Amino acid sequence: MQRENFKSRLGFLLISAGCAIGIGNVWRFPYVVGQNGGGAFVLLYVLFLVAVGVPVLTMEFAIGRASRKSCVLAYQQLEPAGTKWHWHGKVAMLGNYVLMSFYTCVTGWMLYYFYRSLAGQLEGMDTDQVADAFSGMLSQPVTMGFWMVVVVVLGFLICSMGLQKGVERITKWMMLALLALIVVLAVNSVMLPGGIEGVKFYLVPDFSVMAGETALETVQNTLGVVTAALNQSFFTLSLGIGAMLIFGSYLDRRHSLLGESVRIAGLDTFVAFTSGLIIFPACMAYNVPADSGPNLIFITLPNVFNDMPAGRVWGSLFFLFMSFAAFSTIIAVFENILACTMDLTGWTRKKAALVNGVVVTLISLPCVLGFNVWAAFDPRGNGSGIMDVEDYLISNILLPFGSLVYLFFCISRVGWGFKKYQNEANQGEGAKIPDWMRVYVTYILPIFVAFLFIQSVLAW
Repeated sequence: MQRENFKSRLGFLLISAGCAIGIGNVWRFPYVVGQNGGGAFVLLYVLFLVAVGVPVLTMEFAIGRASRKSCVLAYQQLEPAGTKWHWHGKVAMLGNYVLMSFYTCVTGWMLYYFYRSLAGQLEGMDTDQVADAFSGMLSQPVTMGFWMVVVVVLGFLICSMGLQKGVERITKWMMLALLALIVVLAVNSVMLPGGIEGVKFYLVPDFSVMAGETALETVQNTLGVVTAALNQSFFTLSLGIGAMLIFGSYLDRRHSLLGESVRIAGLDTFVAFTSGLIIFPACMAYNVPADSGPNLIFITLPNVFNDMPAGRVWGSLFFLFMSFAAFSTIIAVFENILACTMDLTGWTRKKAALVNGVVVTLISLPCVLGFNVWAAFDPRGNGSGIMDVEDYLISNILLPFGSLVYLFFCISRVGWGFKKYQNEANQGEGAKIPDWMRVYVTYILPIFVAFLFIQSVLAW
């Protein structure tokens, strides 16, 4: 079967960026920035994004482009005879299913709240009623299950149409709409009375968060900010489970991979950064403390929109933006799942979509039921649930572990090796990986990634 290719370079960039851009860009990045020194944190974040995230991203793309296979078969095309790197291929494929076991559910929340905002169902609610509306949704397995199924059906329907006619065409327009929406929402927030104070809180460097009463406390606080920046810069790109590798396998060799990786990281950072310009000015304008996670999206911001002129319109646009951000990741990961299935079985795209639609629906049900029917299950204590376990498995184990494997595969003499990786990455026009980077990616970069992996595993 001939390998599909992207129709345009813009399609590749927007789809890859869409995979990286997700819910965490909005409900985590701005909050972490605000709590870790504002502009000082952003500078550290960009530094680590370039130093750690981008090199590993080029490695995933290089493995994909050289092998022309999905993550489940890519190693077999490149690994030396007798080695077992391909064992990780099935682990990476499993990671995609683990991610979708809860991401479909959360994306369903976004679609449901877009519908509720558009229908005016959140208008006129006071603070307690907004909180009750969210907890009420979580207590209804049928409602949550319905919207989860809508996400699964739409996602696999788009992917079943093909790479160019489905995935690329739909994602390209969705991402362009997302970028337009985020700019409009940010401008509106910044122009609110008192909004500039939110911008100052968000961006003006505040080195006092690093200061302590003793030199030891200062060092500890500073290391905390540095570690937070390193974590955010690495995990924002969705590396380690072949979600980016698959798009490398569809890519031609007209452009080098370092330049493309920088552009994708730049788009991801733009969305994360601009999300803060939506959240902090709006919260500051209405004297509402900015939270993080689901509380920010489904409780804090709906309260802000209810106090805002034309709040129903702005709330609807915000949840449309959030739906696009979540759905861009859904489509990207579904495409990876389909490619793995087709590579392993030889099935047609439509058959793979149908079977996986059933599989993903079934594995998403525990997350849906974990908020209501199985709410008593508390594996981590302190009110944790099934989604917390699934999130821990993918975010704290499979993503950093997979990134470490891809890294060692590309630098090890018993793997693909640095020279082959460099030659593949440098094919085409654009920025090249210089020879001196061999020392950095061989001896320094593994320390960063190993540190992230160990720290993440211990975070249970």
